[in-house]
Amino acid sequence: MNKEILVDINPYQTRVALLEDGVLAEIYIERRGRERTVGNIYNGKVQNVLPGMQAAFVDIGLERNAFLYAGDIQVNKSDFNFGSDNEEVAIGSSNIRDIVKAGQDIMVQVLKEPVGTKGARVTTHITLPGRTLVLMPTVNYVGVSRRIEDENERERLRNILERIKPENMGVIVRTAAAGKNEAEFESDLAFLLRLWKRIQQKSGLVSSPRLIHAEESLIFRTIRDIFTPDISKLTINDREFYERVQVVANIISPGLTDRVILNESYDLFDQYDLEPKIEKALARKVWLKNGGYIVIDHTEALTSIDVNTGKYVGGDNLQETITETNCEAAKEIARQIRLRDMSGIIIIDFIDMDKMSDKEKLLETLNAELKKDRTKSNVLGITSLGLVEMTRKKIRQPIDSILQIPCPYCNGDSRVLSEESVVLKIRHRLLKCFDEQSCPVYLVRAHPNVIALINDESAAFSALLPLIPGKTIYIKPDPAMHIQEYAVEPHFGSAPENAKQYGI
Repeated sequence: MNKEILVDINPYQTRVALLEDGVLAEIYIERRGRERTVGNIYNGKVQNVLPGMQAAFVDIGLERNAFLYAGDIQVNKSDFNFGSDNEEVAIGSSNIRDIVKAGQDIMVQVLKEPVGTKGARVTTHITLPGRTLVLMPTVNYVGVSRRIEDENERERLRNILERIKPENMGVIVRTAAAGKNEAEFESDLAFLLRLWKRIQQKSGLVSSPRLIHAEESLIFRTIRDIFTPDISKLTINDREFYERVQVVANIISPGLTDRVILNESYDLFDQYDLEPKIEKALARKVWLKNGGYIVIDHTEALTSIDVNTGKYVGGDNLQETITETNCEAAKEIARQIRLRDMSGIIIIDFIDMDKMSDKEKLLETLNAELKKDRTKSNVLGITSLGLVEMTRKKIRQPIDSILQIPCPYCNGDSRVLSEESVVLKIRHRLLKCFDEQSCPVYLVRAHPNVIALINDESAAFSALLPLIPGKTIYIKPDPAMHIQEYAVEPHFGSAPENAKQYGI
């Protein structure tokens, strides 16, 4: 399988796309001022303790207090193999009141992003990820990723880490560590230990609540976690970040630096026809290659996916038609789960099948496709109602929550693009017009909320649209337009009525 990474950077957002044989498999988006908090370490202050919930609320300086479960840890033990039972560490205390008190200062790390009205979920068990290892200063064991399937290799890795790990500290061997030698582990471990020492020093110097360590930005997490030897090339469209990536890649993976390519184009994703594919990742209905389709609905409790034969009529055998549609749907569902970053409980309503052999074939297909996903998932099987139950670990916000907001026209029953997303689309369209047309003046019409964001003079949104010598932009609110609608038109003659020149 040919894998490729595209990195699109502009002053307001970074987007990373993973392509597998030319098909969009994963998309990550990080906007300026909205960087993810998972992995961040804070000096927090306990606000109140709730024994009935066995939890505490901790002020870490964000909009809402973080939620800390008694004995909360960030490692799901089912993800790893341990050397023996006595290596597993007892987690937590029987009562939250025996652990923390209101007003107490405490170092915590974010496990899950704030979602909706819920604050971030945090843990007191710190983890520091490296290229091959994850250092856990507060526990004492060695774990090996289950994705390293060879038993001899797992044992070799465990033995190496048992020898070199610091006393009373734990490490997890990451999937990327397969085949690595002891010297590489020692180098990675030395870096993580220096980082932990700096975090401890800073924690002792600053008051609460305060951020004391921020997780790396999206581009550098990509180099650390995704840019592995099976990636054929990584294309980036920003020269400054290209040079930084070369330096980081030379440290982490010296053999891969020649695969980093600079393509200074503002429409890098357009060259690969990714923009419409990203929009399809927000669609409720997804068509299958054989004419069937799936429907994806999100609720507070779970995500439901329904499978339909659609236009596919199959051959002479009804059960074969159903099985083929279900297996094709299983492949697409696994891809959509990765692409949309769905998490939590997922219920799939496949078309009913009579034969047990067909059901087993379906589950095998689904499990095989889910193995391509770096995020852990668990298929629980088919219920008595014929529904497939599965879960997927929740790590970050799904793509729809980044690109969309609750629809103001239907009180949140559906979703539309946010004003910020529309402005970025206008920005992209203007750059394309500047590149393809010779007209010096353009008129932008959009919903008043979108124009208000463009007019916002705060530092976060200054110069949202491109300011290019020799080009003039007029902006005009149009209350009749839908919030997702906009128009970019060449303008000739005098200044348009009721329009404002942008940038003045």
